[in-house]
Amino acid sequence: MKQAEKTELTKKKILRAALREFGSKGYRGASLNAICEAGIPKGLLYHNFKNKDALYLSCVAECFQALTKCLMEAEIGNDLETYMRVRMAFFNAHEMEARIFFEAVLQPPEALYDQISVLKEEFDALNKTLYRQILHSIQLREGITEEDALSYFTMLQDMFNSSFSSRNCRNLSLSDKMDIHERDLPKILDCMLYGIARRKKG
Repeated sequence: MKQAEKTELTKKKILRAALREFGSKGYRGASLNAICEAGIPKGLLYHNFKNKDALYLSCVAECFQALTKCLMEAEIGNDLETYMRVRMAFFNAHEMEARIFFEAVLQPPEALYDQISVLKEEFDALNKTLYRQILHSIQLREGITEEDALSYFTMLQDMFNSSFSSRNCRNLSLSDKMDIHERDLPKILDCMLYGIARRKKG
């Protein structure tokens, strides 16, 4: 086996152990010592990952990439219901990845916020593509451009996600936040697209 292949296998082994640790304990509760207890020499871990932050960001990247790949392969088109079904199926099948994903989105470590935003760009772009396709299938109100609608989508998405860091959600567990997020997201998107009020005639 070539050295490059050995290095890749070593990184995958470390990442598997790190996904379990960060997925079960979160960024703040996880420790490199616990990851090393999975049979990984500490020197080998530090040879491949500079520190805890670097390893966590690699796990976050792995989660975003896996979910994005799953959604892209599903060929969702502009079907929001299918999008949510595929997304939920992924989270149900990958519990540790789901927990890392939601921590990174809803309550990211402050010092890593900018790096996580960069790692999330491909996933965000996929969501915008879906939203554009939905916009192409409906008639926008007079005076509302596609770019207006996209800006509103981005703003509402950011507000919705940041609401989970508010005082009202402070005592909720990550699992509760995950459940509420996935329950309410389709409603938010539906209201954003089709409104909440029935216009009176005349």
